[in-house]
Amino acid sequence: MTFRKYLVLAGVAVFAAVGDCLLSLGMKQVGSISLHRLPEIVLTVLNPTVALGILLLLGFFACYMTALSWADLTYVLPATSVSYILITLIARFFLHETVSLGRWLGVALISIGVGFVTLGPALTPHPRQVESNDALAVQLSSGAEP
Repeated sequence: MTFRKYLVLAGVAVFAAVGDCLLSLGMKQVGSISLHRLPEIVLTVLNPTVALGILLLLGFFACYMTALSWADLTYVLPATSVSYILITLIARFFLHETVSLGRWLGVALISIGVGFVTLGPALTPHPRQVESNDALAVQLSSGAEP
């Protein structure tokens, strides 16, 4: 995998984590809202912290789509789970939330899982691709033109 692809995956993780945390902080500033009052929700988006969180989450979505264009979902989604680790750290040290031992253990398990996922290929060949590649290899080994 190239440096650019790692950068896209890092963007997914960082934009998701920081965007979610800013959204959480902004909603704590705004207070309780209800789906029954649509104008209240629209005004909530005007809160600068909420708006910045939404912009970062749009950045996450753009990076996520980019990653899915060149890698399998089964690679991208677990690899982006690094954001859960970042969210927990940001929530604990910047939002001053209490994180229980069970949650820290969950973060450790996620970290181990991400490690396993990164050992595999980012894109697995589809059966039709494998068959056509095998046929091409046979043609090339026999000296025939493809």
